[in-house]
Amino acid sequence: QLQLVESGGGLVQPGGSLRLSCVASGFTSDYYAIGWFRQAPGKEREWVSCVSSNGGDTKYADSVEDRFTISRDNAKNTVYLQMNSLKPQDTGIYYCASAHKCSRWLYLYEYDYWGQGTQVTVSS
Repeated sequence: QLQLVESGGGLVQPGGSLRLSCVASGFTSDYYAIGWFRQAPGKEREWVSCVSSNGGDTKYADSVEDRFTISRDNAKNTVYLQMNSLKPQDTGIYYCASAHKCSRWLYLYEYDYWGQGTQVTVSS
């Protein structure tokens, strides 16, 4: 079983930056692709980005392209989401989840394990 724990959320002003971390523990955690999702109040969970198991493939939603960067350090069992030029519409709870591949087309049920989420609020 894989456990995922997110951290790094907080309150930031528009235009600011945050770096989220997703620490994995459990069986062969570096064999999994990791995706980041976010959910704003009253809205559905939205896919944000993903990274393949070896870090060689990354994908981004159009809304965050050129502002967010996903990366992973398998030696530390950690995936990062660097978020720059943050906007109020980036506000939400951010979740990381594991999957068998990095793809923007996976359904939510294709993600095996989920973290508990970390709150990101972008407001002046």
